[in-house]
Amino acid sequence: MQSRWSRRKFLQVAATTTAALGTRSLARADESADDRFAGFQVGMQSYTLRDFKIDRALQEIKNLGLHDVELFDAHFPVRSSDGDIEAMKSKTRALGITMRGHGVNPFTKDHEANRRWFEFAKKAGIKNISADPREDAFDSLDRLVEEYQIRIAIHNHGPGARYDKIVDVLNAIKGHNPLIGACADLGHYIRSGEDPVRAITLFEGRLYGIHLKDFAEQKKATKGVILGRGHLDVVGVFKALKKVNFPEDGELSLEYEENPQDPLPDVRECLAVASEAAKQAAG
Repeated sequence: MQSRWSRRKFLQVAATTTAALGTRSLARADESADDRFAGFQVGMQSYTLRDFKIDRALQEIKNLGLHDVELFDAHFPVRSSDGDIEAMKSKTRALGITMRGHGVNPFTKDHEANRRWFEFAKKAGIKNISADPREDAFDSLDRLVEEYQIRIAIHNHGPGARYDKIVDVLNAIKGHNPLIGACADLGHYIRSGEDPVRAITLFEGRLYGIHLKDFAEQKKATKGVILGRGHLDVVGVFKALKKVNFPEDGELSLEYEENPQDPLPDVRECLAVASEAAKQAAG
């Protein structure tokens, strides 16, 4: 399948953006993140920067002109003390970054163990937990999302995972509290041979998270690529997000899995593509 963006088109966009805005940040001083992505709150899943310590990761997210983050446990452990949680809130606040989500986290039938994640999220001010719950976890989760008013967003992880196909997540959330929904990892849906845009449409009303990523091939073992160079219809993604009224306080996170020691040049290119696609979708 050909890329949704031609190489010439992509290079024109990336070159123009980099030249105009510089290599440290893609956001102009007079352009908000909202304007840059046509009203969408695009942030980052911090797993992208997993080889960076948390302080550097947050600074690089700010340097990229982003204002939202979904943190993973190595950067912000659920077992953090109250003092550590307050310190993280202070760090992100000082950088103008909002913690939109946390994950991907496991859940079982152990209600008190599950509660720990919700207590952590409440203290941190996090509204979305991306999750990989076992089948026996849902009675507990129904009660906890209602009690805390914090969403659970079930994350698909590709071939061989508990949640592989779109229907796996749809079946899991059926009949459960509306605060239990989906975190659609668009790249893993590509690996599963699914249409990411269709996934967004089918999760309407229960879509609380997006992991924005692309893969070269529709198979289990493949390579992550710059957005639009693989099987992801980037403009189609933003059109679908607009159509389903993706929540403003959801977690819309760029996640790039390649080159963890130095992902920033590729991340800048991904953000340039996302910005252009969001603006096309809004037009």
